[in-house]
Amino acid sequence: MNNKKEYKTGREELDKIITNLAGESLSGNNADLIKEMLTTVMKLGLENEDRGDLKLINTALKELRYASKVFSPYKNDRKVIVFGSARSGRDSVEYKMAVEMSELIVKNGFKVITGGGPGIMEAGNKGAGREESFSLNIKLPFEQRHNPFIAGDKKAISFKYFFNRKLFFLKESDVTVIFPGGFGTLDEGFETLTLIQTGKSKPRPIILIEPPNSQYWNRWIGFVKSELSRGDFISRNDMSLFIHVNSVEKAIDEILQFYRVYHSIRYVGEKTVIRLNQALSSEDINALNKKYSRILRSGKIEPTDSLPAEQKDEEFLDLPRLVMDFNRHDFGIFHEMLHFLNTLGEE
Repeated sequence: MNNKKEYKTGREELDKIITNLAGESLSGNNADLIKEMLTTVMKLGLENEDRGDLKLINTALKELRYASKVFSPYKNDRKVIVFGSARSGRDSVEYKMAVEMSELIVKNGFKVITGGGPGIMEAGNKGAGREESFSLNIKLPFEQRHNPFIAGDKKAISFKYFFNRKLFFLKESDVTVIFPGGFGTLDEGFETLTLIQTGKSKPRPIILIEPPNSQYWNRWIGFVKSELSRGDFISRNDMSLFIHVNSVEKAIDEILQFYRVYHSIRYVGEKTVIRLNQALSSEDINALNKKYSRILRSGKIEPTDSLPAEQKDEEFLDLPRLVMDFNRHDFGIFHEMLHFLNTLGEE
C-alpha cells in the first residue's frame, strides 16, 4: 500500500492545470515526475519573490535539462573521467600519458569525459578523439574555453555552476582517473572519494596516476595515511577506494579488471543487487559469504534473477545477479569485496 502524500501546490485550480500539462508532456510512465516538477516550479513562484534565487534555480534547471539531453544517447556506454591540471604543458610527461591513456581506453570500448579546458583536459580529448569524448567546461571570469580537440562538438557542454558540472562528471561516468593537479583537481578527487565512501555514487575504480619519477600521489597518500587513517578520520578500509599507478598500462589493466566480473549495482528497497558479467559458482559465492558476511545486516549473499523493479525498468535483464542485505555503511569493505569478486572464476 502506498501511503505517500500527494505533492500539490495547495491551490485546486493550479493543481488541475498541472495535471493536464503533465498529461500533455508525452512522457509516458514518467508523467508523475513531470507533474511533481511542474508543481515545484509553481510552488517556487508562490513562495519565493527573490529574483536572484529564481534566476539561479532557473539557470541550474536549464543546465540539467540540456546536459541530460546531450548524454541521453550514450547512457549505455562506459565512460572515463580524466581529471588533472589545466597547466600541464604539451611537452610534459603527464600530458603525454593522458593522451596515451585516453587512446587506449577508447580502444577498449570506453568514452572519455574531461573538463574541456587546456592541460590534462585537452590531452584527454586529444587522445580519445572528438567522436569518443565529451567536454564539461565551466564558465569562469577569465573565460576558460573548450580546447581545440572538442570545441564546437555537440558533446561540448558549458556550465555556469560547478555543482551541476560535478553532478554530471559522476552521474555519467564509470571510472575516475586523476593526474596531478591543483585545487580543482584535488577538489574533484576528494569529492569523488566522498561520494563513493558514503554510497552516494555507484562503485568505480578511482585511479591516481602519475609519471614514474613523480612523488605527487605518494606524498598525498602519505598524508591520507598519517593524518586521516591513523587519526581515525576515515576507516582503514577506505584506503581501498583508490588505486595508485605509475604507468598507463597499469591504469588500463585496473580499469578492465574492475569490470571483469562486476557489471553494475542497483538498490531495490532494502536489497542491494550486484549484476555480473558472468555467473559465479556456488563455491565462489560461498567464498564471498565467508569473507564479507560482516557487511550484511542479515542473511547471505545469494544468486538471484532480476527483481520486479529491474524488470519494470528493463535493466540488463540477461545478466546474472547477486542479492544481499548490505548495511550501506562499510563502502570501503564493499569495494574490497568487488575487487575480490573480480578475481573469481579465473583459471
